[in-house]
Amino acid sequence: MTQVTFEELVAEHRRELLVHCYRLLGSLTDAEDVLQEALLAAWRGLDGFKGRASLRSWLYRIATNRCLNALRDRGRRIPPEPQPPFQPPEPSRRSPVTWLQPYPDALLEHVPDTDRGPEARYTAREAIELAFIAALQRLTPRQAAVLVLCDVLGYPLGEVAPMLDTTPTAIKGLLQRARGAIERHRDPARGAPPAPGSAQERQMVNRFAEAFAGDDFDTLVSLLTDEAWLAMPPAPHEYHGVSAIISFLRTSAAWRVSQGLRIRLRPTRMNGQPALASQFVGDAFERPGGLIVLTLAGDRLSGITLFLHDI
Repeated sequence: MTQVTFEELVAEHRRELLVHCYRLLGSLTDAEDVLQEALLAAWRGLDGFKGRASLRSWLYRIATNRCLNALRDRGRRIPPEPQPPFQPPEPSRRSPVTWLQPYPDALLEHVPDTDRGPEARYTAREAIELAFIAALQRLTPRQAAVLVLCDVLGYPLGEVAPMLDTTPTAIKGLLQRARGAIERHRDPARGAPPAPGSAQERQMVNRFAEAFAGDDFDTLVSLLTDEAWLAMPPAPHEYHGVSAIISFLRTSAAWRVSQGLRIRLRPTRMNGQPALASQFVGDAFERPGGLIVLTLAGDRLSGITLFLHDI
């Protein structure tokens, strides 16, 4: 079997396998590295593939175990905590999931949703949102793997067990614990977000962008749900509640104004969610300010994730 033929075999599965590795690792950088290892292992083991399972299931087995091996052997690659140029308010809490990275919507194109099994409990959109990915990172690696295989991809227990070299009974126990743990990290009061690309979504994003760039804190307050949160990987700081979020944004804006900087925002999409790429603009220069991913709930925002660049 030549390399070209192998590439043709796996080509239709490559993007969905990258999403799978990203869900388990929470980092696109790590997911790309582990996927390459998984495909190399699959190529080397192709002669031993007997067709007892589908090619897709066989590749998922290899990719899942490579993710688990990476987490066991080298652990999480924790990025260094950035040092802000100003004194931020005391955070509401500190997140342990500082390795979280966004996933560009462009990489979600051509990822099939038709192969999801009938037992899947999450839609493809729900299963790529940042809040879901962050919640997966708080599970044990095997719990996260079982939850994704069963509740996202819809594999039955009897198919997941051989993927992880264990029994259906053990898989059932892991799945029950994973479901209970992930529900504790979900917001039961969160309303359904507007349809992607809809007029309602565009209007909300435009209102936020204008208020954020213009330091219009009254409008920002009106856009946030009472239980809204703000996170900022790779910094561990999290701010929960409207007053805590606005306090941070006021402090950040005051520093920016003191430096003579304006902010320019460009719409994009990450994790199936609306996002804004920011630039700091001075009199004679521009530099990246970060990426803002918005979590929408009904007609308001329930979450803001600021992916920080070095300032």
